[in-house]
Amino acid sequence: MKTTETPAPLPAESGATVSTIDVPAPEPARRKREGGVLNVFSHGVLVIWAIMVVTPLLWAVMTSFKSDSSIFSSPWSLPDKLHFDNWSRAWTDANMSDYFLNTILVVGGSLIGTLVLGSMAAYVLARFDFPGNRFIYYLFVGGMSFPIMLALVPLFYVVNNMGLLNTIHGLILVYIAYSLPFTVFFLTAFFRTLPTSVAEAAFVDGASHTRTFFQIMLPMAKPGLISVGIFNFLGQWNQYMLPTVLNTDPDKKVLTQGLVQLAVSQGYKGDWSGLFAGLVMAMLPVLGAYIVFQRQVVQGLTAGALK
Repeated sequence: MKTTETPAPLPAESGATVSTIDVPAPEPARRKREGGVLNVFSHGVLVIWAIMVVTPLLWAVMTSFKSDSSIFSSPWSLPDKLHFDNWSRAWTDANMSDYFLNTILVVGGSLIGTLVLGSMAAYVLARFDFPGNRFIYYLFVGGMSFPIMLALVPLFYVVNNMGLLNTIHGLILVYIAYSLPFTVFFLTAFFRTLPTSVAEAAFVDGASHTRTFFQIMLPMAKPGLISVGIFNFLGQWNQYMLPTVLNTDPDKKVLTQGLVQLAVSQGYKGDWSGLFAGLVMAMLPVLGAYIVFQRQVVQGLTAGALK
C-alpha cells in the first residue's frame, strides 16, 4: 500500500514555502453506528423469518407423535409419549408406501431425464453459435412464463392420444417437458461461466464433442447440476395439478394425490394424528435433500457471480 509522508520543514532562511499534504480523516463514528444498527436490524429480520418457517414444521412433527385427543386438548404441548402407531397406520392403512414408491419412480425418472436433456441443450446454446440460437434460447425462456393451467386440456388429449394416460412413463415425460425451460435457462448461464480453454485443449488432443461434454464439461458443471436438480426435485415432488389431471388410476397415484385423499378420508374418521404423520412423511425427503446438498446449491447459485 502506498503511503504519503509529510515533508520535513525547510530552513527558514532558505525562503522556501512548506507544503502540507492532507491526510484523510478516519471514518466518522456516526457511520459505524448506522452500520451497526443496520446489521442488528437485518439479523433481527432473519431471526423472525426463521422462527416463522421453522415453527410450523416443528409443530407438525410434534403433532404427528400425539394422540387425537391431545391434539385438540393441548395443541402446543409436547406429546405425553411417542405414538409411533400413527406412522405405521399412515404407512399401511393409508397406502402411503404405494404413493411413495410411485413418486420415487416418477420423480427419479423425470429428474434424470431433465438433467441429461437440459444440460445437453444448455451446453449447445451456450457454446456454439448457429442460426436460430437466440430464438431457441428465448423459446425456452418463454416456456417459463407460460401458465401450465392453459395447457392442461390440450395436454390431456395429447397424452391420451399417445396412449400414455394413467401411466408412470407418461407422467415422467410430462414432468420432463414441464421442467426443461427452467433447467435450460439456468444451465445456459452456468455453462457460459466455465472456461473455454479446457474444452479447446480437449479438442486439440482429439476428443470429440460428445466426449468433451460428458467427460470434461459436465463434471465441471456439477455445482450447477446439483442446484438445478434440487429445484426440479422440489417442484416435481410437490407437483399436484399435473398428476391430478393425467393420472387418475388409484394404483398409480403419487404422494400429493395420496395426501389429499388421506386428508379427506382421515378427516371424516377423525384420525388427525395419522394425517400429520403422513404429512411429515412427505416432507422429510425434501428437507433431507436440501440439508445434504445445501452447500452445493449455494455454490451453484453464486458461481456465475464469483467469476
